[in-house]
Amino acid sequence: MACYVDPAVHPFGRMIMCHLWADTLEELLAMVDRIGVQRKWIQGHPTLSWGKHRLASWVHFDIATSKRALAVSAGAIETDRFGPLEWQAKRQAASDDPRIAAVGANRLKQVAECRARREASHG
Repeated sequence: MACYVDPAVHPFGRMIMCHLWADTLEELLAMVDRIGVQRKWIQGHPTLSWGKHRLASWVHFDIATSKRALAVSAGAIETDRFGPLEWQAKRQAASDDPRIAAVGANRLKQVAECRARREASHG
């Protein structure tokens, strides 16, 4: 089980934000408590999120780059830009439902292809 951060660079006011997510809700909440992010900013959770934040496609926090550094020092795993997609696809691929598992397997293939194209274009 683990927490993850991506290298996203989404401007929000004067801050640059990235994503923090985890294998379990308990790990995610423990990490935000540890790095000083308020739990009220959770996104994608059916009861803990509020307003439009409930509509996020996955449970995560947007965190400032300063908090990202704290998360990494606290053990969060750094991913590439495809990390959130790969994480979700792995969860789907492990599903007992063959249709969901097939979607996950296809998405994992797409992530691998995107990474290969990106590597080829960036040398």
